[in-house]
Amino acid sequence: MNRTKGDEEEYWNSSKFKAFTFDDEDDELSQLKESKRAVNSLRDFVDDDDDDDLERVSWSGEPVGSRTRPGSFQSLSDALSDTPAKSYAPELGRPKGEYRDYSNDWSPSDTVRRLRKGKVLIFLKRTLSKEILFRELEVRQVALRHLIHFLKEIGDQKLLLDLFRFLDRTEELALSHYREHLNIQDPDKRKEFLKTCVGLPFSAEDSAHIQDHYTLLERQIIIEANDRHLESAGQTEIFRKHPRKASILNMPLVTTLFYSCFYHYTEAEGTFSSPVNLKKTFKIPDKQYVLTALAARAKLRAWNDVDALFTTKNWLGYTKKRAPIGFHRVVEILHKNNAPVQILQEYVNLVEDVDTKLNLATKFKCHDVVIDTYRDLKDRQQLLAYRSKVDKGSAEEEKIDALLSSSQIRWKN
Repeated sequence: MNRTKGDEEEYWNSSKFKAFTFDDEDDELSQLKESKRAVNSLRDFVDDDDDDDLERVSWSGEPVGSRTRPGSFQSLSDALSDTPAKSYAPELGRPKGEYRDYSNDWSPSDTVRRLRKGKVLIFLKRTLSKEILFRELEVRQVALRHLIHFLKEIGDQKLLLDLFRFLDRTEELALSHYREHLNIQDPDKRKEFLKTCVGLPFSAEDSAHIQDHYTLLERQIIIEANDRHLESAGQTEIFRKHPRKASILNMPLVTTLFYSCFYHYTEAEGTFSSPVNLKKTFKIPDKQYVLTALAARAKLRAWNDVDALFTTKNWLGYTKKRAPIGFHRVVEILHKNNAPVQILQEYVNLVEDVDTKLNLATKFKCHDVVIDTYRDLKDRQQLLAYRSKVDKGSAEEEKIDALLSSSQIRWKN
């Protein structure tokens, strides 16, 4: 992107320019290593103590690398609702935030000094050959970092790459090259470009991210072509009942998994669009997989699939319910997808903590769970108080009355 002289002057006079502040936290490579919201970065969602992070997934139709990012990830509590949600950058590196305004901390003399230095850099950039400019900046680290920041801001990718080559800063060179994929709209061309990034000199961890990004896009191209054909043919029930909102191309991995669980849940593991295939290929943790599959199947009201998701069988053939995300989370998601009371009650009963169970049962009007819990606790006063919350003449009221008059229960109060 070319800037005019006026644009450059405006850049240096802007009060929001982050002048001479080069903290480690703003380093692009640090951002790359820290960012776990890239195409293969699910562990932040499942290892973080904040359970809300687990819910950032939906298929909103916003592609990877979008500069507007109106909704790449969305709360499962609003799963597939049409309400906008806070967005998170799906590409490598954290989303570029607002620059801190340091002008308020500058004295008039500081401001003049900083603006002069900025204008000197522009003058040098315009008048010196690259080799001389780079050589002079190499021994002036503050000015060098300032120029790098400026080049990134104005999008002078060519000069930035030349500078990194001269400095032999291979990882930054590789990252800058990788970021060029954001400017490639054609999915096949973007895929081929990403393939050229796979062998670049990243760290082992970062190389794995790049490889997964390439593999994911390659997979998405195949899925998109097949699903577009199925949808246009009009012979597949799931596409007739639930037309796709957008292309799957360039979606983040978690969004792709949701899409797969929604449209291709029963497919054999050997197919590219199979959720199990995606889980194994990209090493998706159990928590994230279960959470995403639950959101997709609950949205479709496929209660048998939900039940199977949490049913495990041991080597003796006995079955039990297990939820790596916690049954309290399961209940919340099922309720927000309008699950019947009978379904909700089954999962509320599986919540181990008594207080949490009572709170959920009361909140979602699972009366039988509340009544049975107070009976088991032998808490007559709480049961009596709850009697006023059920409908007059209802089966729940009759059940409470029968318990209160029973001589078989030794109440504790």
